[in-house]
Amino acid sequence: MAGITLRGLTKDYPGGVRALDALDLEIADGEFFALLGPSGCGKTTLLRTIAGLEVATSGSVQIGDADVTRLPPGRRDVGMVFQDYALFPHMTVTDNIAYPLRIKKKGKAERHAAAADVASALGLDGLLERRPNELSGGQQQRVALARAMAARPQVFLLDEPLSNLDARLRLEARTFLKRLQKELGVTTVFVTHDQAEALAMADRMAVMESGRIRQVGTPSEVFRRPASLFVASFIGSTPMNLLPGHVRGEGVVIAGETVLPLPDGARGTASDGEEVVYGIRPEYLDFSLENTTDMSKGTFAGRVAVVENLGSSSLVTLDVAGTLVHVVVGEGREPGPGDHGRARPRSDRALLYRDGELLNGRGGEMTNARDGGLMGERPG
Repeated sequence: MAGITLRGLTKDYPGGVRALDALDLEIADGEFFALLGPSGCGKTTLLRTIAGLEVATSGSVQIGDADVTRLPPGRRDVGMVFQDYALFPHMTVTDNIAYPLRIKKKGKAERHAAAADVASALGLDGLLERRPNELSGGQQQRVALARAMAARPQVFLLDEPLSNLDARLRLEARTFLKRLQKELGVTTVFVTHDQAEALAMADRMAVMESGRIRQVGTPSEVFRRPASLFVASFIGSTPMNLLPGHVRGEGVVIAGETVLPLPDGARGTASDGEEVVYGIRPEYLDFSLENTTDMSKGTFAGRVAVVENLGSSSLVTLDVAGTLVHVVVGEGREPGPGDHGRARPRSDRALLYRDGELLNGRGGEMTNARDGGLMGERPG
C-alpha cells in the first residue's frame, strides 16, 4: 500500500481554463480521503490526474516512493471506480472483474480464480455468469468495486460511485464501502459533491473551490471550524448563520442592535469598529419561546417566520429586526409561525470571520486560500 503526495499540481485546458491551480496535498497510507466541492471545482480532474487519465500541466504526483507524474494509467497501480461504473455490457460479471488481470496478461485460470475470490468477498457469488443489464444498481456498483480490487492496487480512486443509487441503497453502500476500505487498508480517494457522504465516510477531507483547496482536515474539524466563509457556507445540511456586523468592545453588533459576546478565542483578533461576520450553526443555538422582542440579553430575539420539519427536529427561521436567523429545535419543541422566541448562541461554537477568513482558531491543516496551496503533516 502507499500514500499519495501532490506538489504544485496544475492542470490547464485549451482556452485558458485552469482546472487545478498549484495544489499541494498529502494523503496518508491507508487513509480514506474525500474530495468535496461544488460542480466544476476540479475534484474529478484531480482524481483523473492522480489516475493518469489527465496529464498534469505542471507539478508532480507521487504514489508511495514512486514519481508517477509521466507514467500512463496502467503503470500507476491504481484501481478506479467511475460514476457510471463503466462495465462492459457484453461481458459476464466474471469477465468484467477479471479484465484488469487480462490486461496484465495473466492466465485464464488465474484470472477466474481471482475474480471468484473478490466476488465472494463482495457477495457476488451467485451472479458471476450474469451480464450488467441483468444486475441492480447496487450489484453493478459491487462489480465495479470488485474489478478495481482484483488487481490488488496500491490506491483506490472512487469518482462519485454512489450517485446513481436510490437513497436507501446509497446509505447501505456507504456503510459497506467504509467497512470494506478499513478491512483492506487501501489508500482511498473518494470524490463526491454530497457532504453527508464525505462527513460520514472520510478520515480526512479537502474542500475545493475553483481548482484550489480551501481547507483540509477531519470531518469534525471542517464542520466545526470552517476556515473561510466559502467552506462555512458550503458545509452543513442546514445553512450556517453568517451574519455581518461590527466589533464593539467585547461584543459584536448584529441585526440592528443585537449585541453578542465575542466568540471564544476571538478577543484581540479584531479592532473596535471593524467589520466582521459572525458565524453560528443552527445546531449550536439554544431556542426558547419568550413573548418579547427585547434584544439586550446577548441573544437573538425575534418573531418565528418559518418552521420546517426535518423529521427528528425542525428548522426554525427567526426574523430578528429584518435579519433571518436559522435555529434547529428538537422534536416536540417546535414553535408556531408568529410566535416570539429567543436563540442563545454557544460561545464555544461561534466563529468570527474577517475578509472571508476565520479569526478564532482553525480546523484541520493550514491552507493558503489565496494561492490555492496546502501544506500539512499527514496523520501518524
